[in-house]
Amino acid sequence: RKRFEVKTLGFSSLELKNLIFFLGAVGRVAEVAGKSSVMMEIRTPKTHKANRVLEKRAPKLVENGKKTLILHGTKTSATVSSVLMELYRLKKGGAIKYSRRNENIRPFESGGETSLEFFSLKTDCSIFVYGSHTKKRPDNLVLGRMYDHHVYDLIEVGIENFRSLLSFSYDKKIAPHEGSKPFICFTGEGFENVPELKQLKEVLTDLFRGEVVENLNLTGLDRAYICTAVSPTKVFLTHCAIKLKKSGTIVPRIELVEVGPSMDLVIRRNRLPNEGLRKEAMKSSKDKPKKKVKNVDQDDVLGKLGRVYIPEQEVGKIPLPDKSKGVKRERREGKVKKNKEEGSASKKLKESE
Repeated sequence: RKRFEVKTLGFSSLELKNLIFFLGAVGRVAEVAGKSSVMMEIRTPKTHKANRVLEKRAPKLVENGKKTLILHGTKTSATVSSVLMELYRLKKGGAIKYSRRNENIRPFESGGETSLEFFSLKTDCSIFVYGSHTKKRPDNLVLGRMYDHHVYDLIEVGIENFRSLLSFSYDKKIAPHEGSKPFICFTGEGFENVPELKQLKEVLTDLFRGEVVENLNLTGLDRAYICTAVSPTKVFLTHCAIKLKKSGTIVPRIELVEVGPSMDLVIRRNRLPNEGLRKEAMKSSKDKPKKKVKNVDQDDVLGKLGRVYIPEQEVGKIPLPDKSKGVKRERREGKVKKNKEEGSASKKLKESE
């Protein structure tokens, strides 16, 4: 084996070690940077199905209904697990639930939002519910909204006095139907004065309202969420079925039957969006101007008016069928006249004989 001599160039052994370590670190950083550049490469869809999925997720003038992502923390109690399951049942068809425990999700800590944003991008959900249980914060629930698959705002509540769906007895015929539009009622001055309760009101409205519609059939309104501000830090939430009864007028009389679940929400921590993010999220694109339709005018009194242009008719070239009543009448009269003449002629012949 050949031996190679290393020229120290005036460096000590410790300085040489540090230099070798630095060069190795630079090499590793360059390698990681090369890999990350490959990982961040933009991938374009190669199939029609992928194109359709991306079109559904693209921004729209009228957005689709917000889907809810339900997640478990590192440790959850029986109460938290029941709440998450019942929220999933109430939001069935508009929610995605993951049953695995997530250790890396810590919404209020820096860096603990990465996995949450990844799940939001993967499932295309704009609202999330995260349940956890610790000694410091027992029966904890974090409600949050996403904007562009990044955390927009957060509010943390504790669960107290929880009652499940199974603990309520009622006539099953009035049970709310899956996917029906709810009625949401907020009672209490706190929802207008206390900032934390105002934020909770916005989050709960986005969580339960479903798709935004212009018209609603009254008979399809079969459920109601009642939120009552008991104190500046406590809200009573319950789910009721709507029962329509005769009132002697066109408008029916409404009765509420509690069907559960019901719980007390105690506000713990919250995080509001910064002003720049709020302005960006509140932007609304103007509707495209409607194209002018030819020969159509709008009048305040008569409404919609249109002009119809009829081409010049060439009557002389139009073939007419020979079915005119006048011609038929002339033929009948001629036939009767002919018969009369023939009858008188035969009579004259007989007389002459």
